Amino acid sequence: MSDDLLALKRETDAALAAATDLRAWDAVRVGVLGKSGRLTALLKELGRASPEERRTRGAALNVLKDALAAAIEARRVELEAAALDSRLAAERLDVTLPPRPFPAGLIHPISRTMEEMAAIFGAMGFEIAEGPDIESDWLNFSALNIPAHHAAREDMDTFYLPAPAPGGRRPVLRTHTSPVQARTMLTRELPFRVIVPGRTYRADHDATHSPMFHQVEGLVLDRDITLGHLKGCLIDFLRAFFGISDLPVRFRASYFPFTEPSMEVDIGWNRKTGELGGGGDWLEILGSGMVHPKVLANCGIDPREWQGFAFGMGIERVTMLKHGIPDLRPFYESDLRWLRHYGFNPLSPALLHEGV
Repeated sequence: MSDDLLALKRETDAALAAATDLRAWDAVRVGVLGKSGRLTALLKELGRASPEERRTRGAALNVLKDALAAAIEARRVELEAAALDSRLAAERLDVTLPPRPFPAGLIHPISRTMEEMAAIFGAMGFEIAEGPDIESDWLNFSALNIPAHHAAREDMDTFYLPAPAPGGRRPVLRTHTSPVQARTMLTRELPFRVIVPGRTYRADHDATHSPMFHQVEGLVLDRDITLGHLKGCLIDFLRAFFGISDLPVRFRASYFPFTEPSMEVDIGWNRKTGELGGGGDWLEILGSGMVHPKVLANCGIDPREWQGFAFGMGIERVTMLKHGIPDLRPFYESDLRWLRHYGFNPLSPALLHEGV
């Protein structure tokens, strides 16, 4: 190898050793092997040499080119490894530090209330039953002893869907969760205890009503069921749900087509302050009663052998009372500020309100 080629090799090695980052390394590579590089220029000069000289010098240039390419590649590997080590050292984390705070999702008050109801009634031996939102006219009304002339069947109160065939009965968006009670009586083996939480639909909308809302209904069927069982069940539930061990509870005679006798249930509260449990006033909270014999017969159950009680309440209503929420409409407005105020931290054992 001639002196100029040896000199180029030494200078390139020195330049590579002096390169401390990939940018400096790339400058050396381009200066030697690039289109205008020193080795490239020497290769271009071979065309002017004699055939004998071209053979000898060409072989030497090829050897040099291989040696320089290998040296340049080896230096690239070294610099990339050094750069990675430096980056890892700079980005090293102290795993003993606490994590950074981040926004966490909260449980909607409606979902929280349904979870609480399921837990309380579950401890009493109730199971959860479910059914479709679109129901037949028979299951939603007729099976529950609601007569054809009842006001609840009017278009102004109920959302009807087109009839599946001309002259046929129109299906409805269920106006209560009671059709699931009928479905349960038709399909489940007796005896049983079920609650039915779910969406319901009625044509009403204001500060305390929504066209879509949630209800929970309960149904117990067994032999020798009495009003005493109904009263004990509801009193225990209301006191557990509102967290007031001595909550006053009152039962008043009422009328519902699907229960006989029927009763509305009131709880004690203070009309001026809205405080539950005292004040000498009463607030209606839910409806209940013994299952009407006609409802049992409609579902193929002998009312002379089997008795039961049923009850139902609006989930939004009891949620508003328990947590002091004055208006129903924000439940469905997807306002994050409202949810941060009234939502529940799912990781809190005490299930206390926690903002984000």
